[in-house]
Amino acid sequence: MLNESLTKALNDQLNFELYSAHVYLAIAAYCSGESLDGFANFFIVQAEEEKFHAMKIYKYLNDRGKRVTMAGMETPNNEYGSTLEAFEHAYEHEQEVTKRIYHLSDLAMNDREHATIQFLKWFIDEQVEEESMFDSIINKLKRIDKDSNAFFMMDAEYALRSFTPPAL
Repeated sequence: MLNESLTKALNDQLNFELYSAHVYLAIAAYCSGESLDGFANFFIVQAEEEKFHAMKIYKYLNDRGKRVTMAGMETPNNEYGSTLEAFEHAYEHEQEVTKRIYHLSDLAMNDREHATIQFLKWFIDEQVEEESMFDSIINKLKRIDKDSNAFFMMDAEYALRSFTPPAL
């Protein structure tokens, strides 16, 4: 049975996932302002994924008979010096998400809350993918440096990115 501290921690994570969507929409707006519509699309899709993560936790809490509580959020960074800087910020943000998911997992293990441990496994696997993706993109951006053709090819590639949420 979910105790109050684990319920609160899951609610906090749900709200942090929504904040993550907010962060990625702010980065998308920065990219749009720089006429980098493909990179903007990348972050819009990323925001949709974060909202999906939040709803996954929402459904889990409801399925366990616990109440979801919504919280306010701080204003995300809206200015970046470059696309690389924006991706580095996103990567650092994902590392924070990973720390939070690990903390949730630790709480669930301490409580011997097996259903929650199993539920959080999906998020742990997701974070490995997220961090790997951002790390790879950052390495590519560093490698192409001033090669504008390669940069605009990446922009065009990310214009095609989409998100089809799996069933909750």
